[in-house]
Amino acid sequence: MPYESSVPFRAGSEGYASFRIPAVVRASDGGLLAFAEGRVDSVQDSGAIDLVLKRSTDGGRNWGDLSVVARYSDEDGTGGDKGDAAVKGTAGNPAPVTLADGRVVLVFVRSAADATEERIRRGEVGDAEGRRVWVQFSEDHGVSWSAPREITAAVKKPDWRWYATTPGHALQLASGRIVVPANHSTPPTLPDDDGTEGRYNGGHDLLSDDGGANWRIGYVNDNPDGWVNVNETTAAELPDGTVYFNTRNDSDAPAHRADARSTDGGETLVAPFTPQDSLTTPVVQGSVLQLRDPDVLLFSAPSRPDTRFRMSVRASTDGGTTWREAHVVDERRAAYSDLVRVDKDTVGLFFETGGDSAYETITFRRIPVRELA
Repeated sequence: MPYESSVPFRAGSEGYASFRIPAVVRASDGGLLAFAEGRVDSVQDSGAIDLVLKRSTDGGRNWGDLSVVARYSDEDGTGGDKGDAAVKGTAGNPAPVTLADGRVVLVFVRSAADATEERIRRGEVGDAEGRRVWVQFSEDHGVSWSAPREITAAVKKPDWRWYATTPGHALQLASGRIVVPANHSTPPTLPDDDGTEGRYNGGHDLLSDDGGANWRIGYVNDNPDGWVNVNETTAAELPDGTVYFNTRNDSDAPAHRADARSTDGGETLVAPFTPQDSLTTPVVQGSVLQLRDPDVLLFSAPSRPDTRFRMSVRASTDGGTTWREAHVVDERRAAYSDLVRVDKDTVGLFFETGGDSAYETITFRRIPVRELA
């Protein structure tokens, strides 16, 4: 059957060499907000990178003009021209969520242009230039944004080195609490290690019980065993109130995925992350989304175990214990993704894909809910 697709972001356009790290939410007015990292000079993960946004008022069929939500530069986030040496740096890892009161909250990170992940994990970057955490708000469905406010001191432990939010959408629980999955790295404990080893990956979440005014750290999952070490994480609230976490795992554990659950709103985990054998992916970020009508938990990621190809959506009717493949996009290259409920009949898949490279476009596909149930 034919599917409706559109391309909000294409590499080499609108003043950016590439676009990466998709995140998408539905605003309270029904519009869709598609976020990405606009990478000025290259596809690399550090350098001059802006947090950019496009809006759709017709369910993802068409998209408006690009706007810059945040830059590395000054306190109000407006910065100077793209790539200006005086303001060059990274604003990225968007974690947006639409609240019940209609506001959109965006949590993200900033770091200096030359603060690569490897240098940060080695401990070669000072706190001021390393990964710092910010929040800002929109009260008009993503049209305009407040000045960013730094929350690093509340949500990052002093010894943590690398730090990243989600990437992908965050969530607000039925209780009103905001939950933002995140990951970090810790200093090395073995004498021959320098901190870049995967065993020093760890996971945590950011919690707010007052609509984003104040933040704190919830669960922390650190275990440098080299087997399950939490990395980029996504979350959903199940119908019984359990928060389900699903994470990228860079070790040799089965399928490169692991999951965990919280019954206290993300404060603690019932048990540490364990391998999820029924989800086969390469080493990559993924997204989860809980549908309430019907009661189905969705997961999106490439589905070849060895490399980033074949984007698909998997479905679970038992809260993430077992999974089945529900929708395959195609056999092309693909990487990061995010899921959104567009309307009662449609789910949106916002994902990196291309022919020669997975990073040629960030594409939006409309998928009928009936196909996923």
